[in-house]
Amino acid sequence: MTLEEFRASDGRGLDGALLALWWDAKGDWEKAHEVAQEVAGVDGAWVHAYLHRKEGDLGNAGYWYRRAGRAGGVGDLRLEWEGIVGEMLGR
Repeated sequence: MTLEEFRASDGRGLDGALLALWWDAKGDWEKAHEVAQEVAGVDGAWVHAYLHRKEGDLGNAGYWYRRAGRAGGVGDLRLEWEGIVGEMLGR
């Protein structure tokens, strides 16, 4: 699946971290966060970090970036979202 196909999808067939990112792209931060909280491992932590950075809770975001083993996000949130989705789709 390409990034464009992901954006255009109806979300069916997605789960875990990608489903959380799909909900975020649809403008439902709460649903995205709810899904991300249920995703174990570093992918869940990475998406959780991104969502808290988007929310503006940088302290909480920093905690989740560390749990994910990732550098804290900086700059354009849209580019970070694309990078996360792109890496996960590329696996």
